[in-house]
Amino acid sequence: MTRHIRRAAAFCMLLMLALALNATRIQVFEAESYDANPANRRQTIARYGQERGDIYVDGRPITGSVDTGEQLRYERTYKNGPLYAPVTGYASQTYGTTLLEGAADPLLSGTDPQLAPFPIVDDVTRARRAGGAVHTTIAPSVQKAAYSALGDQQGAVAALDPTTGRILALVSTPSYDPELLSGNGVSEARHWTTLNNAASRPMLNRAIRQTYPPGSAFKVVTAAAALDAGVVTDLDAKTRSPDPYTLPGTSTKLTNEVEGCKNASLRHAFEWSCNTVFANLGARVGLDGLVGTAERFGFNDADLRIPARVAKSNVNREMEPSSVALSAIGQYDTTATPLQMAMVAGAVANNGDLKAPHLVDRTTDAHGRVLSSTHPTSLRQTFNPGTASLLRELMVGVVEEGTGSNAAIKGATVGGKTGTAQHGIGNAGLPYAWFISWAQAEGEPQPGVAVAVVVEEAAADRDDISGGGSAAPIARAVMKAALAL
Repeated sequence: MTRHIRRAAAFCMLLMLALALNATRIQVFEAESYDANPANRRQTIARYGQERGDIYVDGRPITGSVDTGEQLRYERTYKNGPLYAPVTGYASQTYGTTLLEGAADPLLSGTDPQLAPFPIVDDVTRARRAGGAVHTTIAPSVQKAAYSALGDQQGAVAALDPTTGRILALVSTPSYDPELLSGNGVSEARHWTTLNNAASRPMLNRAIRQTYPPGSAFKVVTAAAALDAGVVTDLDAKTRSPDPYTLPGTSTKLTNEVEGCKNASLRHAFEWSCNTVFANLGARVGLDGLVGTAERFGFNDADLRIPARVAKSNVNREMEPSSVALSAIGQYDTTATPLQMAMVAGAVANNGDLKAPHLVDRTTDAHGRVLSSTHPTSLRQTFNPGTASLLRELMVGVVEEGTGSNAAIKGATVGGKTGTAQHGIGNAGLPYAWFISWAQAEGEPQPGVAVAVVVEEAAADRDDISGGGSAAPIARAVMKAALAL
């Protein structure tokens, strides 16, 4: 009898050992595969079972959470949703996360390892920490000024501090309220369909995700290339530029919208945006010189993050001489985001030192303990300081003497460059209006803001559309808010 009991006990121990081994296999070695299984809703229920961490602007939250009492308990809420949508993106129970909500999702949702002082204990207990907070660099007065100035026009504004790279404003219009997508019901699906089918594309972040031909605003890059290469050494010397100008290797003639461009000096050509002069300078600088300068400004960089991904601004690395000439005036395959063009203006304002643009100032845990801070970082020296001084002089001339007079601000020195970019089949579409600029308040040692504005197909007669007419007043409002003038 005792022998049978021992055998039964041994068999039970084997069964217990097998059960323990199987439990270990499932809970330790295969936990990730079970967690990732679409049929497993526990992670989703846990994710929305607590309030999401908040995104802050100037010390105040612009996001929140509401308790729905449903299985997916908490939904995301937004304060001034359309105003800050290009910054926050959305956090949806159905459609996932985008922009800052996406880039900082582990922190905001409570899964970031930085939030766990004892990660091994949390791994065993499967505990989820309270979500952390993201404090942005956005200046609310600048953001509001940009949003208000754009109004009902389609376009975008990017503004930054050229000495630090802090992004002060990111605006894209028309916008939308991210809260419409927060839940998982029928209304969210309806709003999703409506927003995605809208011809105006309100969910497109035009400030960082849309590229445009920069038109004459790109002439800042061409001028930098010509000055750095020594193709131009005197701003007031004649440039040996015919009008009209025949593109190299072709019979195509390029003309100007203004008079006085034949053999014009770089100063006059920059102030009045002479296409023939800049196409000629681009051809003389050559492919390597023009592309190399553009890339030092940040073009062709597919890895830029702020921390959300920024679309790559493009200058073609393989072009015929005629295409190089067209690229020098911001046409051909040259495209740029508004943030990229704000970086161009910022590099000029900061003596050629291009700072890495960033949207996050610091992150904290739920108790306010700082987890990370962002410090100003130089991406590269775009051009030599002597060239920077000449470029600032040229940009100031645009505002004081040329096409950018609508950007002038009393009590500040303003430098700018207008741009009108053709697009559409046969250039039949209304041009995009550009204005890039920087401003320095009277008595301040250095410029405090750099701005890029693009307006799509401005509601005006074609002949009246220009960066100076449509975009410069918007830039002026943004710069005034940034300088608090």
